[in-house]
Amino acid sequence: MEKIVILTGAGISAESGLGTFRDEGGLWAQHRIEDVATPEGFARNPALVHGFYNARRMQAGGADPNAAHTALARLQRDWPGEVVIVTQNVDNLHEAGGATRVIHMHGTLSGALCASCEHRWTAPAEMSVGEPCPACRAATARPDIVWFGEMPYHMDQIYDHLAQAGIFAAIGTSGQVYPAAAFVHEAIAAGAQTVELNLEPSVGASSFDQTLLGPATQIVPRWVDDLLGRR
Repeated sequence: MEKIVILTGAGISAESGLGTFRDEGGLWAQHRIEDVATPEGFARNPALVHGFYNARRMQAGGADPNAAHTALARLQRDWPGEVVIVTQNVDNLHEAGGATRVIHMHGTLSGALCASCEHRWTAPAEMSVGEPCPACRAATARPDIVWFGEMPYHMDQIYDHLAQAGIFAAIGTSGQVYPAAAFVHEAIAAGAQTVELNLEPSVGASSFDQTLLGPATQIVPRWVDDLLGRR
């Protein structure tokens, strides 16, 4: 049975109360990306960056998975082939919704990273400037988040999955952040059927064979029902 590779972005978690970059009044609207989501911003003002991610961590900790997350977990459980979820999101809502094979290409809010020795550990609820690494004791702890200008995680593994995909779906993505925005072209080269599920068409919508528009909690369960009904 065909392998399904699914890319998810902020749009799938929006109905769980986690805002996207473009939401007015959300956490991102209060800061410039350059100040809180780049290595240079962290070097300039680590206290600001830690405060921003502490707030995101608290917000994500109070969020529950929605019907789109649980639908993808059901697809993983009931599809006779492999279903791989690659997410740009740093929350754990896929896992909370029952998904298992989730690749976090941008890291996770639940992780901490030593900028000196690259040791990783579970982040506390609040991180602070000067927090020591448990491994090397250097005071260079940072969120284990891939910032703009850094290489996303697990790229070789992701490209291997895309090369084997029979179906590729992008859910809740803007199509503006690379390399994820180019995954559809990798899937097309592999001969996959492609579908975008989004609240509105992304900038790369024309590259997909099919576009399904609407709230993720409505269109994702319907798409999953359709796939499982014709397997």
